[in-house]
Amino acid sequence: MTWSLRTEGLGKAFTLHLQGGSHIPVLRDVGLAVAPGECVALAGPSGAGKSTLMRCLYGNYGAGSGRILLRHGGEAVDLAAAEPRLVREIRRDTLGYVSQFLRVIPRVPTLDIVAEPLLARGVPREAARARAAALLARLNLPARLHGLPPATFSGGEQQRVNLARGFAPHYPVLLLDEPTASLDAGNRAVVIGLIAEAKARGAAIIGIFHDTEVRDQVADRLFEVAPMPDASPAPGAEAPAAA
Repeated sequence: MTWSLRTEGLGKAFTLHLQGGSHIPVLRDVGLAVAPGECVALAGPSGAGKSTLMRCLYGNYGAGSGRILLRHGGEAVDLAAAEPRLVREIRRDTLGYVSQFLRVIPRVPTLDIVAEPLLARGVPREAARARAAALLARLNLPARLHGLPPATFSGGEQQRVNLARGFAPHYPVLLLDEPTASLDAGNRAVVIGLIAEAKARGAAIIGIFHDTEVRDQVADRLFEVAPMPDASPAPGAEAPAAA
């Protein structure tokens, strides 16, 4: 199979230093591959490690073992071993991530938040802002909100800003973590359309979709993330959620 991203023997565990150094295994020997134009949905029960896997793929969590291979600039790069400067370049040009939460600099207008990844790629400012405005309009965010920072927006409005920012640059590889969780039926349909268009362009997509109706419409296949024994931290432990 021609792949855009794949993992080999990927493992991840957390050490709870405030819990006597408890070792919590979450992922072990994960072998996942996604091809251009394909959407793979991560499946498995809550706590199995789906979000942990996504954060490893994006480089937010360091891999404990194994490799994360990504096609970037015509070459296969091991994201798990890449230098920070290369990771920043990969995130600018190749690898996008729509998380469940919008994290941006406060007081920056919504239109600029969505246009920023395009500007970072060298797209002229006028063209970047025009594409940002078009995506926000498609996601039913009123023009009167485009000049406002999204801190006071509703959860659904913030998620639409997040989605516009993630889909604007046409990343070759895109990670989607619950992209429709806060959306109504109309905007879920818009996101389904955006995913279909990205696949048609050849984007490789990995997603977590708890909305099975959305998942069934966009996913070409499922990848099961199996829970590991002792993967649930003790109450109050400072381990990230592994959902």
